[in-house]
Amino acid sequence: MGFKMGIVGLPNVGKSTLFNALTRTAAAQAANFPFCTIEPNVGDVAVPDARLDKLAQIAGSKQTIPTRMTFVDIAGLVKGASKGEGLGNQFLANIREVDAIAHVVRCFEDDDVTHVDNRIDPVADAETIETELMLADIESIEKRMVNITRKVRGGDKEAVQQERLLKAALAALEEGKPARTVDVDDEDRRAWKMLQLLTTKPVLYVCNVGEADAAEGNELSARVGEMAAAQGNSHVIISAQIEEEISQLDADEAEMFLTEMGLDEAGLNRLIKAGYELLHLETYFTVGPKEARAWTIRAGTTAPKAAGVIHGDFERGFIRAETIAYDDFVNLGGEQPAKEAGKMRAEGKAYIVKDGDVLHFLFNT
Repeated sequence: MGFKMGIVGLPNVGKSTLFNALTRTAAAQAANFPFCTIEPNVGDVAVPDARLDKLAQIAGSKQTIPTRMTFVDIAGLVKGASKGEGLGNQFLANIREVDAIAHVVRCFEDDDVTHVDNRIDPVADAETIETELMLADIESIEKRMVNITRKVRGGDKEAVQQERLLKAALAALEEGKPARTVDVDDEDRRAWKMLQLLTTKPVLYVCNVGEADAAEGNELSARVGEMAAAQGNSHVIISAQIEEEISQLDADEAEMFLTEMGLDEAGLNRLIKAGYELLHLETYFTVGPKEARAWTIRAGTTAPKAAGVIHGDFERGFIRAETIAYDDFVNLGGEQPAKEAGKMRAEGKAYIVKDGDVLHFLFNT
């Protein structure tokens, strides 16, 4: 599995420029006016992972197949979006469908790029969008509460649970807190997720800075970092302009360019790593002469569930997982040497897959 991240922000903060760079397409029109992106543009990108290339090299795999991440470029929200301003209802509906929110905030000065509120204040920008999402959630909850009243009176257990969770979310929202701050018990998690509240989505703040600030950030991005830490969220510093330039270069040219800019890696890599941490995602590998392939799972996934990511039959007929840790596979020189060294383990249904595991599943058809 991969995951879907929605890129949101006020108009003209660099969302579409970043999307273009990340997906290496011109699918999203980047222009200096609000709502240049009316329909959500969707782009799949390969998740870069040096471990996959190393495994393929050792195993002599004919091809490598990385895992994928989906980015959705959602048109710029404005104040009043929760009431339908600026095509707000349509955009808010798009946000409901993503797993996480990459909230792009403007942390650069440029007189040639207008700001919808005629000011450069990324914290205020972030608060504007958070407020709109909370208002939209409040409106949604109030409508649902009316609709389920009859079922609750009739003793419908599912409706009773739903009402309890909606009331908990509403209480937080009325205190000015997003729904993600509500403590949810394990037995309620599935029902909670089904509510599809906008403010339950984890948020990654993407500080879009100018080229000169790409390595260290600036005062504006530092303020965003403080805000994110206070919320329990995270942030990354990216120059969308640099990412767009890199996307036009080949691998060697891109590496030289990054070195000249004082950057260790492209912003895409940092964004993906932060996204993985945000959603508690991990990667395992399958390796053979035909292909080396990366697969994405959530942390804490059991071996049968991990097998099910490849095919449902693998999960249903799961017998065991032949498992080699990444470091053992690399340091010993492949599957056979690792097996001879006693580093291949036969793991059963209770095994929790670890990040970097090289797995081979045995199953009944």
